[in-house]
Amino acid sequence: MKTVSQSKAHGGVQGVYSHDATSTQCEMTFAVFTPPQAAEGPCPVVWYLSGLTCTHQNVMDKGEYRRMAAELGLVVICPDTSPRGDQIHDEKDNWQIGTGAGFYVDATQDPWAPNYQMYSYITEELPQLVAGQFPVDMDHQGIFGHSMGGHGALTIALNHPDRFRSCSAFAPIVSPSTADWAKNALTTYLGSDQSAWRAHDACALVENGKRFDEFLIDQGDADQFLDEGLKPWLFEDACRKSGIPLTLRMQPGYDHSYNFISTFMEDHLRWHAARLGAPKT
Repeated sequence: MKTVSQSKAHGGVQGVYSHDATSTQCEMTFAVFTPPQAAEGPCPVVWYLSGLTCTHQNVMDKGEYRRMAAELGLVVICPDTSPRGDQIHDEKDNWQIGTGAGFYVDATQDPWAPNYQMYSYITEELPQLVAGQFPVDMDHQGIFGHSMGGHGALTIALNHPDRFRSCSAFAPIVSPSTADWAKNALTTYLGSDQSAWRAHDACALVENGKRFDEFLIDQGDADQFLDEGLKPWLFEDACRKSGIPLTLRMQPGYDHSYNFISTFMEDHLRWHAARLGAPKT
């Protein structure tokens, strides 16, 4: 692992790191904020998954999470959204596929399969690296994200309920199988057999009997992607039928931007901290 940069913030350390990943067969970059409480012992972990076109940098610059994470004693980990590099296959004219658009799945279709293994990277390789390099309490993990990253957070939590104690999302793609801007990506990465998509569709996972303790979702009602791409009411209906507690907050006047995310970031960090517990001392 290489240290790209480190800077003190709110008594903690905001770092950016890179490593040669075996799952994606390329160098991957990720960010970690370590709160001041980590000097006394391992701290609970919250994973933040970013949306389409983003890197680890977007939430670092615009998410406004460090002050509250420092107050609550939370480690915040921000992975990248896809493999990157000159040798990585991409569709440069399509922002919904390729670089910046890994959709947190393991691609099975060529030419994407050799590198676009983001589900394995997020759920297996990066956690193993983080556990060995940072003062983290891996028994107390939460996960959240925005848009494509909200989709990733919901599906990963539903597939790993024993690992994650909390899950929330900002404007998530809850049903990529029916969302205009996600169906093409699932077809590209996983093939045309829609049964293969269901393991990466939050609504389908709930319909198939996957469980999680509870969810928090914030959604702006002025979001330009609300009706065609996000459709939170589908997940609300699936959770209601399955008896899964969901707090869905429709926020008047908010759009899809980081202005929306930063407004409610502290609420989400408090949500996670309440379910993860205090840092070990």
